[in-house]
Amino acid sequence: MLLARLTARWPGVPGVLPPLIALTDPERTPDIGAFAQGLPGGCALIYRHFGRPERFSEAARLAGIAREKRLVLLIAADPDLAEACDADGVHWPARLAGPARKWRRGRTGQIMMMSAHNRRELALAAKAGADAALLSPVFATRSHAGDTALGVHRARGLARACAIPVYALGGITADTAKHLSGSGFAGVAAIGGLKR
Repeated sequence: MLLARLTARWPGVPGVLPPLIALTDPERTPDIGAFAQGLPGGCALIYRHFGRPERFSEAARLAGIAREKRLVLLIAADPDLAEACDADGVHWPARLAGPARKWRRGRTGQIMMMSAHNRRELALAAKAGADAALLSPVFATRSHAGDTALGVHRARGLARACAIPVYALGGITADTAKHLSGSGFAGVAAIGGLKR
């Protein structure tokens, strides 16, 4: 996978998160087990279940794949599910910064990520004690079709000014990732770009 090879030289968050993060999406990755099996070993995976009734069985399946492939498994916005499947941590949306901060207290050894779309949300992630933030959308993407992309220059400035490591998300492919190398990002996160 070209994207995995490109990001192998990025720093990630040493000892915590690798430079490449994959995200599930009910529409774009309907077979999450097959999606996870196709990921390069050693990357991170964020399971976004959006309240699906099968989330417990899917999370358990992903946990098994994560152990087999040495993936870092994070569960989106669901600390109870993360605990139930023995995930490595939780990925929180910026709107849940308060609950995320409370969850973080006393959770040594658990990874905490937060999403961010601007400078204020990056500051919220840092204040909440997140290990890293996902900044999006950096490039135009189907996931945020109505949103204006930040663009390389603006995203780079936000990443460099942030107190915690930042990952680029949104329109990330092997081609777009080349524009972000050496730009202050710890790594990249993708959905569709991992299928190429």
